[in-house]
Amino acid sequence: MARKRLIEKVLRKDRSEDEGPRNPLLPDILGTLAHLPPAWMHPWFRSDLTDMRWLPINEDIELPAGAPAPLDLLDRFIEETSHRVILEACGCRTARRCERHPHDIGCLLMGDSALESPPSIRREVGVSEAREHVARAVEAGLVPQVGKARVDNYIFGIKETRHLLTTCFCCDCCCITQYERHFPVHKLDEMFPSLDGFHLEVGPGCNGCRGREESCADRCYISAIEMRGGRAVITDRCRGCGRCAVFCPNGAVKVSIDDPAFLEESYSRIRAHVKHD
Repeated sequence: MARKRLIEKVLRKDRSEDEGPRNPLLPDILGTLAHLPPAWMHPWFRSDLTDMRWLPINEDIELPAGAPAPLDLLDRFIEETSHRVILEACGCRTARRCERHPHDIGCLLMGDSALESPPSIRREVGVSEAREHVARAVEAGLVPQVGKARVDNYIFGIKETRHLLTTCFCCDCCCITQYERHFPVHKLDEMFPSLDGFHLEVGPGCNGCRGREESCADRCYISAIEMRGGRAVITDRCRGCGRCAVFCPNGAVKVSIDDPAFLEESYSRIRAHVKHD
């Protein structure tokens, strides 16, 4: 009950502007713990209880002929799920006082357990309204991350029965992105895999954002881009959100998926972790 009261306080609409994050270092601390093998036994770090993946929203993404768009994976879950709950606000953007994205676009929880979230901060919706919520988030430049996130059971005070499917609409403030930037790569591969067949390629047009205040490396959610020799280099920490391609002023980053079965493979893996219907 204490956790539910806490999340209600963070998300309440009359929250004081003077109230900052309760513990801005917590994501860094938890993310760092993921490097310690004893911590891997904790439910938050177990790969059989978390499988979250980015759905790139790039309009120019290259796909195999006849392949669905990445967002179709989320649309399929919305169509199939037993219940859909929209949170009235994003706790991460609210707590961190985000200035780049709307605070009132909250997570989309799905499945029977979604109804256990605090009633004062959410509303149950149908398929059409859930799709509209996703469209609004994408239009605002937020990137969906969909799947099973065990930590959400703790955050929202929901009993773990594997009946909760989460979609976060992420920006730099997102707690999950704060955790991920500290995770060892092998844990990222287990818990936050990219879509099957996803590729990012930096072309010759990259000039390292020379003369700009920020580079794609500065804007990367999980510090997966490095500048080497004045050019961006995508490291194996990349999870496939595609934001660097959106941000690049020279159009030098190409996003592609070469596996025509990527949606089915990702769908099956997530379904192995959660019963959302």
